[in-house]
Amino acid sequence: MSSDGRFRTTLRVRRGGAGEAPWFDAFELDVEPGQSVLDGLRRIRHEQDASLAVRYACINANACKECVMRIDGRTGYACTTRLVEGVMTLEPLANKPLIRDLVTDTVPPAEHLDADGS
Repeated sequence: MSSDGRFRTTLRVRRGGAGEAPWFDAFELDVEPGQSVLDGLRRIRHEQDASLAVRYACINANACKECVMRIDGRTGYACTTRLVEGVMTLEPLANKPLIRDLVTDTVPPAEHLDADGS
């Protein structure tokens, strides 16, 4: 940790889509105390890899529960989990169908529209 409180973290992110063999990419960030995992993911998309798939809605739509994922083996919200010094592993939810990277299908099965739109 530097004298101004900043520290380095590495986000180890599981990548890949449904039906693909998954792999991990590591992204290093210099961060300030109090920044969230979502802050880090947004910086990665903006500064390092715009192809990283992550879902969130709280910033633009005042909605919640979109950024839920596995963080260091536990289910949590990226927006409320604080970044820590060292390595953090981020994975999609294991019990939901994978779309791509950290994005899973979180809509309950009863809420999906049928093919005919009903």
